[in-house]
Amino acid sequence: MTAARNGLKLAAGSLALAAVRAALGRLREDDLTGQTVFVTGGSRGLGLLLAQEFGREGCRVVICAREEGELERARAELERTGVEVLALASDVGERVEVERAMDEATRHFGRIDILVNNAGIIQVGSLQETSASDFEEAHRVIFWGTLNPTLAVLPQMLARGSGRIVNVTSIGGRVSVPHLVPYSSAKFATVGLSEGLRAELRRYGITVTTIAPGLMRTGSYLNAEFKEPRAPEFTWFALGASLPIVSLDARRAARQIVSATRRGDADRTLGIPAMLSARFHGLFPGATADFLGLVNRVLPEPRTPETISPSATMRGAEVEERMASRAVDVATTMGRAAADRTNERGVARLEDDEPAPPREG
Repeated sequence: MTAARNGLKLAAGSLALAAVRAALGRLREDDLTGQTVFVTGGSRGLGLLLAQEFGREGCRVVICAREEGELERARAELERTGVEVLALASDVGERVEVERAMDEATRHFGRIDILVNNAGIIQVGSLQETSASDFEEAHRVIFWGTLNPTLAVLPQMLARGSGRIVNVTSIGGRVSVPHLVPYSSAKFATVGLSEGLRAELRRYGITVTTIAPGLMRTGSYLNAEFKEPRAPEFTWFALGASLPIVSLDARRAARQIVSATRRGDADRTLGIPAMLSARFHGLFPGATADFLGLVNRVLPEPRTPETISPSATMRGAEVEERMASRAVDVATTMGRAAADRTNERGVARLEDDEPAPPREG
């Protein structure tokens, strides 16, 4: 008990230290005006908000994603809000496609100054319902979807002796959560990649920043993939990604990421729950794993707990439609509203009438 109490005190002290560091960091923020930013997964959710926030900093923006319809809606909405934007269809898990997109973006704008690796995929389900191919796809999109754009942009950054790479990982890359194991394993790999890149590339004038957000209200649960039993899996995950306190406002998260980019931070964890989780895990990894084992006991049971029997996935939007639960709809009001703003449901309505945001700490 004493050790746990001391751990909580250390975690609180770490939060206070982070606040002080953020305040000091505002004194050394760089101006990004005129720079070109390449955002993967930029057609919806956090990626779309990041594209807008970088545009408001005076950056030229390239967004890439797989789905051309989503890309076109995102491009039109960004242009409507005054962002100079180029939209390119590309699967970040495929090296040749990424190289082609990076070359086209470089020809169009002349150079890429900032790469934001944001593309991802989320599969929600127990280990018994998960297949090896689910792990492969998670690593293809999340890990290789970070490495491929990085390797594609590095030659020009090394030649100039300058550049910024921002890797949007997750608290799931610091603390592995039950029923999200493919996602967490890929995010853990990406955190290791990002931290290693910072250590190796700093001497060449290239700054690498690792971002670890907690749950965010983007409405992305509607495009997550759910295993059997789908309704209860959808319910717990959608609630966590929608409720205040538990989840972070995605617009605020995007501004904090832009601020961390300007400062060249090594690492930034977003959201108090995520910060506390990461600190506690760092101090007590065994206790954290045991606690999450208890959490797993209240998560949905697999259909056959005694065997590995992978089930097919279904997109969250389809699960929600089939459930037709008024109670879940009400509880996820904030998440659904975010989805309608950020192209997660086929609609993009970005805010464009608010004043320029203050420098985020």
